[in-house]
Amino acid sequence: MTQNHCKLSVNINKIATLRNSRGGNVPDLLKVAADIQKFGAQGITIHPRPDERHIRYQDARDLKSIVYTEYNIEGNPEKKFIDLVLEVKPTQVTLVPDSIDALTSNAGWDTVKYQDFLKEVIQEFHRNNIRTSIFVDPVLSMIEGAKATGTDRIELYTEAFAHEYGLGNENGILPYTASAILADELDLGINAGHDLSLDNIQFFNQNIPNLMEVSIGHALISESLYLGLENVVNMYLQKLK
Repeated sequence: MTQNHCKLSVNINKIATLRNSRGGNVPDLLKVAADIQKFGAQGITIHPRPDERHIRYQDARDLKSIVYTEYNIEGNPEKKFIDLVLEVKPTQVTLVPDSIDALTSNAGWDTVKYQDFLKEVIQEFHRNNIRTSIFVDPVLSMIEGAKATGTDRIELYTEAFAHEYGLGNENGILPYTASAILADELDLGINAGHDLSLDNIQFFNQNIPNLMEVSIGHALISESLYLGLENVVNMYLQKLK
């Protein structure tokens, strides 16, 4: 694989959280998604949860006609979620092993233990021409396990890196670099996400060979409160060059 220009996919869950807190349609999720693309982002990510506390299942349907870049839907592949993805047919589905009550995603898949389950789910998405990615920790055995599921890509769960980098420990990147090298050898595409921000994205991108896509939500939306959404999207695009 050659070094690709890494795409920025913006997770708009927090926009939905803000909207839902008042019960109306401000901010307008669809307009924000359209604007983010207009500002140059190459994708939109959503992560509907069973309780629909931020992104609602109807949002996933409504966004289909708005997202003309990469449309990435993340979630735990329970029946309701699988049915939604098969109905909407996004560009990519990212499988995340969330427990129902998780505040945010906090672990990657055990791709050895759940290999048969993941294989079955992925085959169903492939039959519908939907690219698959699975959320994994930067552990070599989990990358190998991911390959065995038949997935197209992995998404490296980057919270541990972000935490270490914030403490000034650049060696926190090493397991991620090793995982990316192995994934590339296994012909798996590499995505990444969770706690990536303007502070750490450039260093991460420079140290992960063949990184194809990062999905960033919480930090990007928070940074936009100070700097403005258009500005922040372009700051990420600059750092990903």
